[in-house]
Amino acid sequence: MNTSTADPRLLGRKVRRIVYTEDILAQRVRELGAEITAYYPEGDLLVLGLLKGSFIFLSDLVREIGRPIHVDFLVASSYGDRTVSSGNVRLLYDPETELEGKHILLVEDIVDTGRTLSRLMDLLQARKPRSVEICALLHKHIATELRYPTRFIGFDAPNEFLVGYGLDHAENFRHIPYIASLQ
Repeated sequence: MNTSTADPRLLGRKVRRIVYTEDILAQRVRELGAEITAYYPEGDLLVLGLLKGSFIFLSDLVREIGRPIHVDFLVASSYGDRTVSSGNVRLLYDPETELEGKHILLVEDIVDTGRTLSRLMDLLQARKPRSVEICALLHKHIATELRYPTRFIGFDAPNEFLVGYGLDHAENFRHIPYIASLQ
């Protein structure tokens, strides 16, 4: 499908197809919010978003969690302006929130190689939380380096380069309200 003429937000780029529409994303986020609410009936819950990619998903998700929560963020980088992870994970912002004794839900946009998540999970585990789980909007199931299970998964993603709903290519396309496969 060529949506570049139909959607000026695509900056003239063509997409192979729209993988997840706005409506499908909204429905699945509601379901994930209900699953998370049921999974954490008690205790302090810190929803920790991995920026920048998770920010739209995170903002929709936290509004669907039906219990008290706190929200903070981590910033890590492994892509730069490439379409493949460099393998070098840099932590650019570390949360100031106390993690010890809290349930931590690490929210990620997409699980790809697993390098970034494994490094972050090691860092979070060292801070003695009550529990740490991963919630990913998309999971490619190709993560050879992820040493931790992903507890909450929005969608099993195709092995394509996806943009929209927070996912980017060189900082473009995050604002697209659907997820598309970029040519």
